[in-house]
Amino acid sequence: MTGRLGMGYILIISSIFGASGAFANTCFPPERPFVPTEIDAAREYRDLIYEDYQVYFEDFSAYLQCLDEERARAFQEGQEVSEEYRRFFDQVVKGD
Repeated sequence: MTGRLGMGYILIISSIFGASGAFANTCFPPERPFVPTEIDAAREYRDLIYEDYQVYFEDFSAYLQCLDEERARAFQEGQEVSEEYRRFFDQVVKGD
């Protein structure tokens, strides 16, 4: 590729990748609750441990929702990029 066509192609590709990164979700898994191995310590801190598990389950649910949303977004983006490539190919490559 030479000249304007090459530069135009580079601009198209860079704008696609630049825009797609701006909308991607980053889903972080929740931290697993810590349970002491010593039974006396576990009994002593059982209320805190219970609360940690409750927070974990809430965060885990949000994490799964985030993954579902990111998967749907990525799938949609993949379809859009495929369509953009098809149009590019039809106009630029087949057009020669």
